[in-house]
Amino acid sequence: MAGKDQGPKTSSEAMSHKRLADALSELSLQGDQLSASKMAALASPCFFHKKFDKAVNLDKVLDEIDDETISHSRLMQTATSVREVSKQLQRRPIKMRVRNVMIVTKARDNELVHLTRELAEWLLCTPRYGSDVGVNVYVDHKLRKSKRFDMPSLLAKDQRFESMLRFWTPELCWESPEKFDLVLTLGGDGTVLFTSWLFQRIVPPILSFSLGSLGFLTNFEYDKYQGALSKIMGEAGMRVNLRMRFTCTVYRYQKGALPDGPQHIEAEQFEVLNELVIDRGPSPYVSNLELYGDNNLLTVVQADGCIFSTPTGSTAYSLSAGGSLVHPDIPAILLTPICPHTLSFRPMLLNDSMLLRIAVPRHSRATAYCAFDGKGRVELRQGDHVTIAASQYPFPTVLSQPTEWFDSLSRTLRWNNRGAQQKAWDGDAEEGEDGQQTDTGFDIDFDNDEVTNDSGYSAEGSTVEGRESPMRKGVILPFL
Repeated sequence: MAGKDQGPKTSSEAMSHKRLADALSELSLQGDQLSASKMAALASPCFFHKKFDKAVNLDKVLDEIDDETISHSRLMQTATSVREVSKQLQRRPIKMRVRNVMIVTKARDNELVHLTRELAEWLLCTPRYGSDVGVNVYVDHKLRKSKRFDMPSLLAKDQRFESMLRFWTPELCWESPEKFDLVLTLGGDGTVLFTSWLFQRIVPPILSFSLGSLGFLTNFEYDKYQGALSKIMGEAGMRVNLRMRFTCTVYRYQKGALPDGPQHIEAEQFEVLNELVIDRGPSPYVSNLELYGDNNLLTVVQADGCIFSTPTGSTAYSLSAGGSLVHPDIPAILLTPICPHTLSFRPMLLNDSMLLRIAVPRHSRATAYCAFDGKGRVELRQGDHVTIAASQYPFPTVLSQPTEWFDSLSRTLRWNNRGAQQKAWDGDAEEGEDGQQTDTGFDIDFDNDEVTNDSGYSAEGSTVEGRESPMRKGVILPFL
């Protein structure tokens, strides 16, 4: 999904884009919660709006937004319509012509280099969209001179491959992400996180093949790549899960700033798919971090650190620190403390519309350290702070099946699996090999004709006559 136009826009579609931009730009925001750059991002056409224009009824939603005298019931209907737009974005398959495919893999892994060569050759040679050749393939520029990838032998198969086999660099991904219609990753979750780092703004759909150790985000089997790619590049299309990301911005405190001037200057900024971790680093002191929500002080974090996780990152560091599992479709910010000083400081879910700010007090004994998806570790000195907001650029992953998240939990964490199943009662008659009934019933006598279970209730749900609780009879039974 490279953001290329499928054809000339009609006047109604152009009007819908303009009305959407105007409606978003006129929304009243309380306080200075969003900067001008974020407001510009809100008003600009989203990368996915162009693909879902025909899937959602934008006119109906815009009419309800424009109504100034909206009643309570109409307000509820508007909220329902907005939620329906979000659902439609998740449910509707994307049908498009995939012209440019990017392959992300570990160039230092010899086995993965061979698989990258196999996949690239198949994409180039398999006829697509009425042509006798395949699609354009972008591979890591580090493989240009790789003997295992063997580019000369691949180009010798067809002279047209010289213009179809291309190479990507991080700079190309940052500057021109719209060049790619689909991104394939070969590896584990670390490769997917690296792909998120490559695309700091617009992200094409990501299809991940499981070739790593765990793989919460890699739900496609490489052995079946031909069938999976032929399906999503054909008439069936692809279903995409828009995973939430964070926009994390570091602000540095200026000691000698003028009274009328800004006290903080914007420094590093990262798009985070898993989590932002703030810890005490090498300091022996407990961290004292001020946590603000929408410019209101929520609490002072006294702990070894804290984790701010996306729903996607709930199965990563946050889970190890005692955080809950969160479905990726839930828009929320998961706050998980690391070894808190107070036992009542438990993990909690915050709404995704809240702007969080974590500040190191000016009189703090020690500094703090931030890690963004395990990378880009920076130090927060006294007076510095970092903000966390839901990103305007989600991370779209291609769904393998509707229950892939639960399947990944069962596969990787052995979620709700026990070593042995509870034995069932064997008091019923069984049919032997000769067709005769074998009596395997109870060999003890009961006071009543019917056999009851341990709860003292019959199959009809009523208490069996004469079988009152031992406590009612004043009899205490010994433990068996």
